[in-house]
Amino acid sequence: MEVSVLNINGQETGRKVTLNDAIFGIEPNDHVLYLDVKQYLADQRQGTAKSRERSEHRGSTRKLGRQKGGGGARRGDINSPVLVGGGRVFGPKPRDYGFKLNKKVKVLARKSALSYKAQENAIIVVEDFTMDAPKTKDFVNIAKNLKVEGKKTLVVLPEVNKNVYLSARNIQKAEVMTANAINSYKVLNADVLVVAESSLKTIDSILNK
Repeated sequence: MEVSVLNINGQETGRKVTLNDAIFGIEPNDHVLYLDVKQYLADQRQGTAKSRERSEHRGSTRKLGRQKGGGGARRGDINSPVLVGGGRVFGPKPRDYGFKLNKKVKVLARKSALSYKAQENAIIVVEDFTMDAPKTKDFVNIAKNLKVEGKKTLVVLPEVNKNVYLSARNIQKAEVMTANAINSYKVLNADVLVVAESSLKTIDSILNK
């Protein structure tokens, strides 16, 4: 699949790049996409929810009433779960929600996500660019020139560029990340991918090992 290379003014440079069919032209696998996105979202969870059980409450351990004959549920001390203010039964504890996925599954998922974007013609390849200083207005102008303003945009750079990142940070629907950090969730969540030309080589080297 051939894609025209644009400059940051939105004009064609006269050059074209060929997207690797082994990455951008496969039959997407929805199940591995589900697994990869599920793992990504699970890793974002803090897992810090915690409630106190009866042994963690302060209070007397004196038995409040007789075991039988009271006409209600049996209860021991003031920390009993059947009483208001007592401990919680089987409450949440700090935990890690992450789970393991095989590397080949993750690679296939990313290829599937990129292939979906290629099928939707939602990939724009631009010449490598940089910014002399962080300036949101300049980034907005680039988005206007590329006709992606107002869309969820994922800008993929070959390496970390602090000025570009800071310029896009205040724009709600724009996100900047490096080619070696892209994942299925970010790709699928974006309406359009703006990929710097050199990033394609990095993506090829990572996903075609």
